[in-house]
Amino acid sequence: MQPIITVENLGKRYRLGRQERYHTLRDSLVETAMLPVRGIASLFSGNRYANGHEEHVWALRDVCFEVAAGDVVGLIGSNGAGKSTLLKILSRITEPTLGCAKLHGRVGSLLEVGTGFHPELTGRENIFLSGAILGMRRAEIARKFDEIVAFADIEQFIDTPVKRYSSGMYVRLAFAVAAHLEPEILLVDEVLAVGDASFQKRCLGRIGDVAREGRTVLFVSHSMASIEALCGRCLLLKDGRLKASGETNEIISQYMAEGLRPESASSRLIVHSGRRRGSVPLMTSVSLHDTADVPSAAIRMGTSLSIAVSFSCSSNPIAPVLGIVLKNAHGVSILGVNNRFIGGYHFEQRLAHGIIRCTLDSPPLLPGTYSLDLYLNDGSQDLDIIHDAIFFDVLPADIFGTGQLPPAGTGVIYWPASFAVFEGIHAEEQEISPGHGRLVF
Repeated sequence: MQPIITVENLGKRYRLGRQERYHTLRDSLVETAMLPVRGIASLFSGNRYANGHEEHVWALRDVCFEVAAGDVVGLIGSNGAGKSTLLKILSRITEPTLGCAKLHGRVGSLLEVGTGFHPELTGRENIFLSGAILGMRRAEIARKFDEIVAFADIEQFIDTPVKRYSSGMYVRLAFAVAAHLEPEILLVDEVLAVGDASFQKRCLGRIGDVAREGRTVLFVSHSMASIEALCGRCLLLKDGRLKASGETNEIISQYMAEGLRPESASSRLIVHSGRRRGSVPLMTSVSLHDTADVPSAAIRMGTSLSIAVSFSCSSNPIAPVLGIVLKNAHGVSILGVNNRFIGGYHFEQRLAHGIIRCTLDSPPLLPGTYSLDLYLNDGSQDLDIIHDAIFFDVLPADIFGTGQLPPAGTGVIYWPASFAVFEGIHAEEQEISPGHGRLVF
């Protein structure tokens, strides 16, 4: 079967120091005529750009892969790895410098909030405009119209110009259009971070529905939980090159393993994609430390983890209250702690700058990847909230003393348990004297 997406030796080069623009035929003729003049001028001016010695950077280089129809493929990598550039090429927003990308079928893309919307048009008009851009017939758009509006939850504002929409309304409508107008290929680039938790859940559910309908999805996200929940296959980009491709769990493990260097044990929070809309950016950084107080983004089972959060609020000092929610790779909350509700840790002194540190004493976590949501408040209301502020790994260890390592994926936590065995068909009538052991579940 022919793949629905084929990428061959794809490369994209950008010029540094100058903004690239598209040329008309007249521009090209004028530029050709001016080349001799510019060459002479460069001898006197020393302008490095006039003689063709511009500096360039490769955003993508030698990228090759195929995607079969109906696949949901995750695209992961650190910032600057080339993920967004790849999706822009697949969406025909920009042209590759080298190689080619072949797509068979209609493409729906959601790359930025409100991509393709005209600010002066209403939500209703933009639905029909975006649908037309995607190649849909008017009757097809009209058939899906009510479903799109209901999903976006903007019925009251459907005839309002979208320039008056909030960013959340923008992204809800943009996603609803792209996901409901039945393109054969849907490209999604980290737009779900804009919406609230309930909208993100609806979006992930819709992407799952699209996949079950047999359409193809290429999904970019920094949320490993979302990637793992939705994608059967994953691509890993690094420095513009395709470093690995394969089963989602394997590629995520490889990506996270590369982040276990000491510098990955901290994260700057001044600007963070997971900050909840409306938060005051008070938290500036977070760092993780193991039992030996060494910075680390990985701990072994049965050992402690310390989380240190720096904050700055010079204009209005606070008596800091830190809430931490620990989540597994699927985004499910495992536990939450808060110094306000634990006796002896209600800090009264108001601080303009400081660090608040929390130590989780030997959390009973099985091997896997986990993330932390951070909540900073002044005792009365949450001021700054950041979801997935930092990730860490729990590594297997022989905590049972049996010489065996607990397998990952068998559950979320381990817990002490007792066992007993009795002989005979009436064993249940005997007095139970439990043995000792531990149960993993």
